[in-house]
Amino acid sequence: MTEASDTVHRLVNGDITAAVDTVSGLDEEQRRQLGIELTAYVRRHRDEWWSRWRATALAVAAVGCLPTAAQAAEVLGRRNLSLLATPAAPVIDVARRRGVTWLADLAYRLVGRIDRESPGENWWFIAELLTAEQAAPPTDDLFVLGWAVTASRPRDHEWSVALVDRMRRHPFLDALAPRMFDVDGVGGQWAWTDQQPDGRSGMPLALAQLAAERRLDRTMLLDGTLSRMLRGERPAALRVFLGLHDALAPTGDEVRDRLPTYLRLLADGLSTAAALAQRTLRKLPDIDLDTLLDTAPAVLGRPEKTLVRAQLSWLDQLARRDRAQAARIAAVLAVAAEHPAVDVADRAAALAAKHGHRMAAPAEVRHVGDVLPPVPPPAPAPPPITHPDELAEEIAALFGGSSTDALGLERILDGLIRSTAADRTATVAALTPVLDRAGVLAWSSRPEERLGGLGGVLRILAGSEDRTPPRSWQVLLSTWGQRQTSGQRPADPQQAVLRRLLRTRVAEIGRAVAGPGAAEFTGPETAELASLGAVGLVAAPSLATGAVAAEELYDRLARLGERQPWPADLTQALLRLPSVVDEPLAAKATALGTPAGQALADWLRCGGLPRPHYRVVTAVRRRRQGSYDYWHDRLPTQRRVVEASVPPGVTDQHGLLSVPARAVDIASIADERHWPAQLPGYRGLVAAYVLPLVAGSADLDEPGGAALLPMLAECTGETTPALDLAVAYGLAARHEADRVAAVDALLLLAAAGGLDALAVGGHLGSLTADKMITLSRVVQPLRDAAAAGAPLTTWRILAAALPALLTVQPAPRGLPDLLALAAQTAAATGVRLDVPGLADVAARGGSSRLVTEARRLVAASR
Repeated sequence: MTEASDTVHRLVNGDITAAVDTVSGLDEEQRRQLGIELTAYVRRHRDEWWSRWRATALAVAAVGCLPTAAQAAEVLGRRNLSLLATPAAPVIDVARRRGVTWLADLAYRLVGRIDRESPGENWWFIAELLTAEQAAPPTDDLFVLGWAVTASRPRDHEWSVALVDRMRRHPFLDALAPRMFDVDGVGGQWAWTDQQPDGRSGMPLALAQLAAERRLDRTMLLDGTLSRMLRGERPAALRVFLGLHDALAPTGDEVRDRLPTYLRLLADGLSTAAALAQRTLRKLPDIDLDTLLDTAPAVLGRPEKTLVRAQLSWLDQLARRDRAQAARIAAVLAVAAEHPAVDVADRAAALAAKHGHRMAAPAEVRHVGDVLPPVPPPAPAPPPITHPDELAEEIAALFGGSSTDALGLERILDGLIRSTAADRTATVAALTPVLDRAGVLAWSSRPEERLGGLGGVLRILAGSEDRTPPRSWQVLLSTWGQRQTSGQRPADPQQAVLRRLLRTRVAEIGRAVAGPGAAEFTGPETAELASLGAVGLVAAPSLATGAVAAEELYDRLARLGERQPWPADLTQALLRLPSVVDEPLAAKATALGTPAGQALADWLRCGGLPRPHYRVVTAVRRRRQGSYDYWHDRLPTQRRVVEASVPPGVTDQHGLLSVPARAVDIASIADERHWPAQLPGYRGLVAAYVLPLVAGSADLDEPGGAALLPMLAECTGETTPALDLAVAYGLAARHEADRVAAVDALLLLAAAGGLDALAVGGHLGSLTADKMITLSRVVQPLRDAAAAGAPLTTWRILAAALPALLTVQPAPRGLPDLLALAAQTAAATGVRLDVPGLADVAARGGSSRLVTEARRLVAASR
């Protein structure tokens, strides 16, 4: 260890006061030498976690030795360094002793490196630097979110301080408070702050008190609250702003001044915000009737029955109060007579008649089937990336948090090859500032975990003196090569094959960009990076679904000549081909006289992957791990999944045809979002792979799982039990975005003739009967599907689901609504479908809604 290295080691592992004194006593040359060694030392210890006193000592050394804010930010902005408990005072002290003038610049640079997953982690350290320099705080989203996080959690010395007092003296309150309404996630951080006995969050009360003290502007808070409700937010996060509105208790004049906003919330806002607007407006004694009646039809058409019933009651009250306007109000009431909820429609019709409106005679029913537009052909893939600046923009969006689909990732991978092969220097120059801002060059492990390890490739290309590729790449490449030649099972069978395929392709790119001097890889000889510059990746999609046209793949292999494509990339290209036999093109591929050409010819002659056997099975919850297992208790006790197995006599060369029925566990959406585009001609097989993820959107209430369903529907291939079951689970998802995705998939499949409606309905019935899904969630998606042009498909789904549902005791919540929807779709289509058990329910005595709706369905389906 050199003298400078030994000094650095003692600085970052010793006494903070001694560190301040040491670096303050250095001359400029000593600081320069120590700064060089400090940067090298941190790089050598890139796998260590720096926290508390070591992080403080490192910050002292960085500010005391490094010459610029940029270099100090490079050291302190690494994601393996936590400044959460790092006091800024010694850092400010050493900056004052040295005469540093760039402390505010350092703080702003560290703001740009705030981790999106934990924005409050380094916030106090940055805030104290800015306060010491009397610098204005940034108002970007991440800094504001970090402020919200720190406001919701007291510091070590503040546990006995009331929330309102902490907020009153919180740094930058005046500058950042107006932005809290613009940034997604702020309400979620405040949902449980100092929770009150009645369950309300304490933050609304604290903010309202600060407004009463005129510490915060009341008008800003009220207008901001309404604007946040208009934009929407997750329910738990929105409750904070609803509570703030109630805590502010706007006066009648304040409500009248904002009447258009309240009416817009009532018509278009989220249900909780609409209900708040409705309650607020009903308190006005002199609301303008014309304005209210203009908005009322939109409210009466909303799906929330509680909101519509309250609106009906309000209009009824107004009609009784002002008989001169009763006829006008009655005409508006009649709008709700067409509401999809039959009980609401009956109530509206009765009120309209009561106030003098004569309902029009029902129009003659025209029996129709589904009226769905034809499925458009898949769009072509966008052109490849050929310029370093465009590549940098795409990567900046990727690491900036934008959701990148499979096509976007493929463009980045292909563009990385093309751009690096054409001009490595220009590519590095374009990417370096982007990767620096994203923290990829800080040797954090997190970027490598995303998107198959792309972060590792990028930092080897642009950001490190050490170009030794990870050992995991060697394992991936050698394992894939063995499989391709011997058909052996993978060394890590617990890892999905499609995930391994993506990671192996990224490893192939990493081997290429590492260039001369990097660690050697074993494996088959492949084309050099420069040879692929004009061709790019042979697996680059031709269509937006991820598919590769067979003629285009042949052309790419012909342009490569004697040079071989990378093995995993060629495998991916073959898996993206249409699953059809093409003997003429196979003959042309054979004539190329190359191993890759022969591989293409063999694939075209066999018509793609063999068809596996599928079986619906019930998986049980995984075993408990240890005496305390938080996730275990959240898991459903059982779940329906689909097991795929290799047919007898079939060789599963790629290991893709076996999908075991694994125990129920948490599944996260990561590489899975790319799987439909990896097997675009085998959507039924991919559905078996992703089914646990989709099911988790319904039985675990996890968001995002059903987002894969439209991607599967746009692909081709056979319909399998896994696809039917996935659609059923998606319709019962907890989050609205997932249910909307399930409806989109249902409509696409129905239009293409690829939906087994009876199978989907059967799954809905059995899943509900076995208490695996929540039936009430299914009502609106199926109602939307019928309204979108698929009444016959909806009726068939319901007819298949109802027999099992009618036997459940007690009747599940939402069953009367499904019976009402079934009656509507049966009447609209004129198709009679037998529903076993329906007549028995309709024959029961009484006038419960279940019995009433069963009788309606019996009448409609005659």
